[in-house]
Amino acid sequence: MLNYLVYLLTFVIGSILGLLYSYKLHGEPYVADSSIDAKTCIMSIVGWTLGINSGTIILGGIGFLLAGFVLNERPGYGRKETAIGLAIAIIVYILLHLTM
Repeated sequence: MLNYLVYLLTFVIGSILGLLYSYKLHGEPYVADSSIDAKTCIMSIVGWTLGINSGTIILGGIGFLLAGFVLNERPGYGRKETAIGLAIAIIVYILLHLTM
């Protein structure tokens, strides 16, 4: 039960930090941009992979902190990076469980 509380708390903290960072970075209204931000894409991949595939509370908490940071940026930002990170984390999960 403590694991889920830690994961939820770190995800919420990451969400708040991501929203604050995104509003500080993007002061203008949403602009339809098809580019992918490399920093947030790497954060999303690492975050979702650690959050889903790690077996420890600390690494899982760090993973969900990073995933929440990217997922809850301003509306319209971070959605592609989140999809890429989540897809790679699911692929890693499947590959790890196929070898067992």
